[in-house]
Amino acid sequence: MNWLEIAVTVSSEGEEAVTDLFYRIGCQGVVVESPELIKQYIDSGAWDYHEFQDLKPTGECVIKGYLPEDERLEVRLVSLREEILMLKGLFPEWTVRAETIKVKEEDWANEWKRYFKPIRVGKHLLIKPTWEDVDKVDEDVVLIELDPGMAFGTGTHPTTTLCLEAIEEYVSKGKEVFDIGTGSGILAIAAAKLGAKVQAADIDSLAVTIAEKNARLNGVQDLIRLETGNLGEAFKGQADVVVANIIADVIIEILPQLPILLKRDGVFIASGIIKSRVDDVVHKMVQAGLFVQEQKEDSGWVLLVASWASLNNIDIQEVIEEI
Repeated sequence: MNWLEIAVTVSSEGEEAVTDLFYRIGCQGVVVESPELIKQYIDSGAWDYHEFQDLKPTGECVIKGYLPEDERLEVRLVSLREEILMLKGLFPEWTVRAETIKVKEEDWANEWKRYFKPIRVGKHLLIKPTWEDVDKVDEDVVLIELDPGMAFGTGTHPTTTLCLEAIEEYVSKGKEVFDIGTGSGILAIAAAKLGAKVQAADIDSLAVTIAEKNARLNGVQDLIRLETGNLGEAFKGQADVVVANIIADVIIEILPQLPILLKRDGVFIASGIIKSRVDDVVHKMVQAGLFVQEQKEDSGWVLLVASWASLNNIDIQEVIEEI
C-alpha cells in the first residue's frame, strides 16, 4: 500500500494543535521534526548518544502525518484542510503551511529513524532503538530495545515518557496491567520488565504484529498477552493498573467500561491528553466515579492518574457540583 505524507510546517507554539489534528483525522502516528525539541533532549542529558551538531532553533517545527491511500483518504484530506484553515484564522501570527508527497510503505518505516536515539526515562528505564549501540549499562537499568516500525510509541514523545514514568511508579512485580492502544508495545514491555503480567491490545493489527516482535526482542513475550480488537474482545478479567496513552476523546469513550477493566483498588493512567482538553477529561472521570490523584504535564501534554473515588472516601456529587 502507498501512503500520503502530509508535512505541516508550523510555529513551535502550534506543535500540539497540529499533532492533535493529525490524530483526530486518523493518523496512527506522527513524526515531529523540531530543532528546539532535539536541543532540549541534548541539553537535558536525556540523549546520551547523538550525532546532531550546532542545532539552531528556528521557531518552527515540521509535523508529518501519514494516511493510507484508501477510500477514506479524500474525506480525511478535506477535514485536514478545514482544520488548517481554522488554525490560520484563530492564530494569524502562526506560520502554517502544508505539503503532500507520496511515499512507499517501506520508506515511511525508515524516514524517522535518524531522530530516534537512546533515551533515559524515569529512574531506571533506558529506551534503545535496535539500530543504535550503547555503552555497558548499569545493573539497575531496565533496558528496552525497540523497533516501532509503523506503530506509535518510541519513548521520545512526551505522552509516552509521562506514561513510562508513571508505570515505573505504580507497577511492581505480580501486578496485572492492561495496555489499551499498545502501538509499538513499549508500555506493555516496560510493565513486563518491571515484573507485571500484561494484557495489551490495539485496533490496528499491524501495531499488534510490531508489538509482538518487540516483546520477543525483549524476552517478555510470555508475560504479555497481545490481541487485536476493542476492549470487550481483547481484555479478560480486571487489572491493578490500566494504561491508555491515546487521545482525550478515546479516553472519555473508555470510561464507561472502566468498572469492568479496573479493580476497585486499581489505578488508571491516562495520557495523550492535550492541555486544552484536560478539564473535559477530568470532568468525565469524576462523573464516572474516579478521583484524579495526580496530574503531570510535559510540553503541553498531560497525564492523569486516577483511582475509584469510593476507595478514597470522596463524595462524587460534591465534586461534580464544585466542577
